[in-house]
Amino acid sequence: MKEQHQDEPELDAVLSGVGPRLRRLRKDRGVTLSALSEATGISVSTLSRLESGGRRPSLELLLPIARAHEVPLDDLVGAPPVGDPRVRAKPIVHGRKTSLPLTGRPGGLQAYKVVQEAPCDEVPEQRTHEGYEWLYVLSGKLRLLLAEHDLVLAPGEAAEFDTRLPHWFGPVGDDPVEFLSLFGPQGERMHVRAKPKRA
Repeated sequence: MKEQHQDEPELDAVLSGVGPRLRRLRKDRGVTLSALSEATGISVSTLSRLESGGRRPSLELLLPIARAHEVPLDDLVGAPPVGDPRVRAKPIVHGRKTSLPLTGRPGGLQAYKVVQEAPCDEVPEQRTHEGYEWLYVLSGKLRLLLAEHDLVLAPGEAAEFDTRLPHWFGPVGDDPVEFLSLFGPQGERMHVRAKPKRA
């Protein structure tokens, strides 16, 4: 109940702006209260009280008005614009391998989209370091040397391993490989949530 009281001033501020916005939108379009009433099925007196702030706006009232004016509901309540969803990460280039960071926060799990051109110039030399890695192949084929294992992963296949094991990975043959890499520097692992078991 306490949270509701804390949010009320902000909610009241948003709702108090709805009436003037409704009136401005209607007048800009040259629509009378009577015409809007006919289009929405809302009485003229209710529409008038909404515009003057005498009636609290509700979803049941705002939806038909938004439909009648052919505007998104967000325009009526003055919702803040959605931020730019594009990821603007700078690629990291090491020879023929380009890694695009998909996470922006430092520490913890890091995600990369990696494109490695073929032929691979580097000699397969297995290395070890702290951490845990998860790989998922998008296109091409990825060769993974992991301790005594020599594996080839095709599109749609994944591998996960402790990076303290000797490992190396790169493209197979003459085609580039594109894959996703999730790396936890402190040994963090990716967790895939499954549906809970039925009781």
